[in-house]
Amino acid sequence: MAAHRISDAVIRRLPGYYRYLRELEKIGITRISSQELGARMGLTASQIRQDINCFGTLGQQGYGYNVTELRSHIAGILGLGHKYKMVIAGAGNIGQAVAWYPGFSQRGFDPLAMFDVKPDLIGRVIRGVPVHNITELRPFLQEHPAEIGVVATPARVAQQVAQQMIEGGVRAIWNFAPLDLKVPPNVVANNVHLTDSLLVLTYRLHQMEQNEEAADANNPER
Repeated sequence: MAAHRISDAVIRRLPGYYRYLRELEKIGITRISSQELGARMGLTASQIRQDINCFGTLGQQGYGYNVTELRSHIAGILGLGHKYKMVIAGAGNIGQAVAWYPGFSQRGFDPLAMFDVKPDLIGRVIRGVPVHNITELRPFLQEHPAEIGVVATPARVAQQVAQQMIEGGVRAIWNFAPLDLKVPPNVVANNVHLTDSLLVLTYRLHQMEQNEEAADANNPER
């Protein structure tokens, strides 16, 4: 089945499947049913089967899924068998966190360089990654091609920086700037809005508090 026919909701769940299956491997579990996997992930068994069947029939009725085979299959779907070169625009806290996080390198993501405008950062090597002047971004990409660009700049320059990355051959952009980037059809972008995620959390917290208040009002003896 062509990848573009898979829903965004299914694609967003794939990394979760991969993460849980890796954890199962680490504790020695070799086989798991859709019901057991769903219970761990907070999904129904039917949802698990529907998602996995989007990419071929892998489980066996009465047997479930081979954990290693399923994890390997999902890793292939996610493209984790490849090495990806990355450049990071913005050497502040977010940029440095991306460069430093060991889980990225373990999965094949290799940060080549960071770029910034601050004189006190340019020329430094931060967490093993050299920091260049942002004006060197496009020339750097011409000599050191990269598939992924990370935008961790202020919003006012994010689109301009992304355009330079695209002109330098970057095909995927991970954007932490607080705006949605505009990219051509042959480039993919994932806009990460940290505040939005926090507001989803506060919404759920607020709903819990309202439910508790309603329960207390309906049961004065609690």
